[in-house]
Amino acid sequence: MALDFDDTRDLDREPAGTDLITGAISVAAILMFVGTGSSVLSKTLKHYFEGGAPADRTLVIALLLNVALILFGWRRHHALRTEVRIRTAAEERAHMLASRDPLTGFLNRRSLAEEGAAMFVRAHRRGKAMALLIVDLDHFKTINDMHGHAVGDALLRAVAGEIAAAMPPIALTARLGGDEFACGFLFDPGQPDTVERIAEKLVARMAQPIEADGFRLHISCSAGVARSDFDCQSIDALMRSADIAMYAAKKSGRNRYAWFDQSMERELQTRNELESGLRAAIPRGEIVPYFEQQIDLKTGKLHGFEVLARWEHPTRGLISPDLFIPIAEETGMIGDMSLSIMQQAFSAARDWDPALSLSVNISPWQLRDAWLAQKIIKVMTETGFPASRLEIEITESALFDNLALAQSIVGSLKNQGARLSLDDFGTGYSSLAHLRALPFDRIKIDKSFVISLNESADSAAIVNAIVSLGDSLNLPITAEGVEDAAIEARLKALGCAKAQGWYYGKPLSLAGARRLLAERRLLGQPGEQRPPATVVPITPGSERLAG
Repeated sequence: MALDFDDTRDLDREPAGTDLITGAISVAAILMFVGTGSSVLSKTLKHYFEGGAPADRTLVIALLLNVALILFGWRRHHALRTEVRIRTAAEERAHMLASRDPLTGFLNRRSLAEEGAAMFVRAHRRGKAMALLIVDLDHFKTINDMHGHAVGDALLRAVAGEIAAAMPPIALTARLGGDEFACGFLFDPGQPDTVERIAEKLVARMAQPIEADGFRLHISCSAGVARSDFDCQSIDALMRSADIAMYAAKKSGRNRYAWFDQSMERELQTRNELESGLRAAIPRGEIVPYFEQQIDLKTGKLHGFEVLARWEHPTRGLISPDLFIPIAEETGMIGDMSLSIMQQAFSAARDWDPALSLSVNISPWQLRDAWLAQKIIKVMTETGFPASRLEIEITESALFDNLALAQSIVGSLKNQGARLSLDDFGTGYSSLAHLRALPFDRIKIDKSFVISLNESADSAAIVNAIVSLGDSLNLPITAEGVEDAAIEARLKALGCAKAQGWYYGKPLSLAGARRLLAERRLLGQPGEQRPPATVVPITPGSERLAG
């Protein structure tokens, strides 16, 4: 049963009042015992030894009552002492639970703020600086998923031991929650290398195997470091700075530490502004399709377009996808954004020459959605865009999380008549295995190899090998990043089927694409509308890979 503050105060008052009453009774009983006991004792001795009159019966009864009261008082005093001891232990345990993390014994977030504030003040008074490290374990969720939470907890305890061992003798250590820790200590402002050595030692130790619950586990950590003498007015500001630096370390590749600087905060503010704007931009239709030409190298004719995303911001102008696509993926907005772009592109392409295809890139995040194929088919049905004109592009990195689900999604789209392209080939880790696992129709060579085709012997060898592989597997090759005639000529000589890049023109807006197609007589007649595509209804789990 929960107690409010008034109940607690009543309990605190009760032992004190009872103790006072019991003490008064005990003192009175002792005084009465002294008074009656001496009288009864003297008369009893005279009665037995001198033949005097016996002690008064009333005094004897009073003496016995005094003895009983004294025994009662002593037992009550003992019981009260025991009760006080139990209550004190309970209060100490409650205080520990309120201030400590029960799993690691480290301070919790609230206690770190309190004790960190005291250390922050001490640093200022002593002419020192306070360093704060925020440490986050990399890929800790994988340990929990693979081995269970019991092993995860054992790992956290082992990590806490490693952190405590890496800290100087007088340091604050805290678990902020989950797999995030914090450490604070004082150092000489003129010797920041002291902090760096500690951070380096900690990162290096976390990269080594850790024994936990009978398992030999491999993790790493990302750490952010901030110091109190650099534009930090409070412990809260110091914690925020270290937290920002920790996320910067994660973004830079994990398994490292990073010092906080103001550019990180500005970058974070910019990112938050972009995220907030993106949430409103998608439903408002500000994220629009742009179209990059894909050229048939044998004939030189336009074969189709790759659909790209651009943000037409009302005040900032055109925003590069490099800025907002990662945000859309991290926040889960990529699905809605991609479908919106498809809706616009498919609607616009209905009256284009039916020989023109559209290539659409699918994010790895979208391939986690079991209903992705149904959503794409629904867009094609609503816009009347035939699946035979659609080419789905996926990267190798998109296949690592759940290959079976990717096969299911791809199989559904292939059964509708869409084609499948492996994008950025050559940059992944298991290209050949994935070429066997999924029914690809095309391979796209990553532009990093194509751009340096005529300058780098290595790039030329890689491109030549990919083209030969495509010939062997009967898979046509598309080269990205064609920027001049010399690269185009080299690709033609190698036997590439298609090419795209700025040599053929920058990506076009919808209006620009229509002008280009009108000039080349690749638009339907005014008012002409092509019939909607015929699709087969499907549900997750019923898909069969098309051969």
